[in-house]
Amino acid sequence: MAQITTSTENTIQTLERIGSHSHVKGLGLDERLEPRQNAQGMVGQKSARKAAGVIVKMVQEGKIAGRAILMAGPPSTGKTAIAMGMAQTLGSDVPFTMLSASEVFSLEMSKTEALTQAFRRSIGVRIREEAEVVEGEVVEIQIDRSLTGATKTGKLTVKTTDMETIYELGNKMIDSLQKEKVTAGDVIAIDKASGRITKLGRSFTRARDYDAMGSDTKFVQCPEGELQRRKDVVHTVSLHEIDVINSRTQGFLALFAGDTGEIKPELRDQINTKVGEWREEGKADIVPGVLFIDEVHMLDIECFSFLNRALESELAPLVIMASNRGITRIRGTRFRSPHGLPIDLLDRVLIVSTKPYEQEDIKEILQIRAQEEEVTLKPEALEVLTRMGAETSLRYAINLITTASLAAKRRKADAVEVADVRRVYNLFVDEKRSVQYLREHAEQFMSETDDFGGKEVDGLAPGAPVVGISHTSILA
Repeated sequence: MAQITTSTENTIQTLERIGSHSHVKGLGLDERLEPRQNAQGMVGQKSARKAAGVIVKMVQEGKIAGRAILMAGPPSTGKTAIAMGMAQTLGSDVPFTMLSASEVFSLEMSKTEALTQAFRRSIGVRIREEAEVVEGEVVEIQIDRSLTGATKTGKLTVKTTDMETIYELGNKMIDSLQKEKVTAGDVIAIDKASGRITKLGRSFTRARDYDAMGSDTKFVQCPEGELQRRKDVVHTVSLHEIDVINSRTQGFLALFAGDTGEIKPELRDQINTKVGEWREEGKADIVPGVLFIDEVHMLDIECFSFLNRALESELAPLVIMASNRGITRIRGTRFRSPHGLPIDLLDRVLIVSTKPYEQEDIKEILQIRAQEEEVTLKPEALEVLTRMGAETSLRYAINLITTASLAAKRRKADAVEVADVRRVYNLFVDEKRSVQYLREHAEQFMSETDDFGGKEVDGLAPGAPVVGISHTSILA
């Protein structure tokens, strides 16, 4: 009987949690890139979503790289949600790196090095190579356990239309089969070098079986010919991963530790040259990805100067930035500018604006979030939350969903009612009520005085210069 060897890989299990944007599955566009009102977790912002869809299409076709997009709009208008939708639409094969601008200052490396690593994480290298695989339909899986249950052995029967073979299984292969939930009738591919199992789908011969199958079950033909074959395998890695693996000071294990440190520019130049040779030989392709920088106004003038230069390099991804600021100070300078970006960088970007949600949009978003968090809302409670979202903020109303559900569980109710919403509304104040309280009790709080002797705006004296706009119009 044939023997399959496996590499000793540790299985890392991730904890699934409900995040702020875990309900977003895409941009909610149709085939003509027209936005649907409510699809894939996205509601409203039709113009911004359509613009994002055009950008995604150009990224998929490899027609856009080294460009910059700025998503500008007030808080709670879905800028990050649109970015998450773009990431979901692009898929796992296109690198998508999310970075908060403040992270650049908290890492134990220079600002430019942090941005360089983010840029290179967003550039993929699609490497093609040949690998020996076993591909066929599973006929039977037999697993034998010892009396203590410590060791497991088994046999795997795999067939094609022309032949059938039995393979002996060890502990690692049995764990891999159980992890992938492989059963008889599945068509699988096994990489003989690493022992990695990939489920290709369900055999058409089992289509009439009365097994419990989901609507997304994929049916494939039983493979033909030999079980073992050489197959072209495509791996996509980022330039940053290649940098770390080839760095003598860090090495391969730094990928898992996360502490990669600074990488020498000479090493990056050598890797760029090698990747260029692979491209010429047809062994690899460059996959320009997306770098999303949230709260971009938190970067300083040095970072903006670096972005200006980096966007002109040959290996540059599509850079998408988000900002909720209006006319504000550019960090590291005395000047003020729209969205906190220098004028020379603003001149490079395409600006996509987001607008405040309508009340009907807020209602649909709250319904989606309630379903995501498995909370049942009474219609009256939903109306109250919608009105709160319109009068305060969408984020505040979303946060009240979970707290109201806890209040409902406390009184052993299955659904959230208006009384539960009112109770948590009194417990947790929104921004407007908090500001009102501060105004009424200002003398009880410690406050910062104005050092300039006049009214301070964004930490600047009234006479501070403004970039890109007339001085009189700002102070008017």
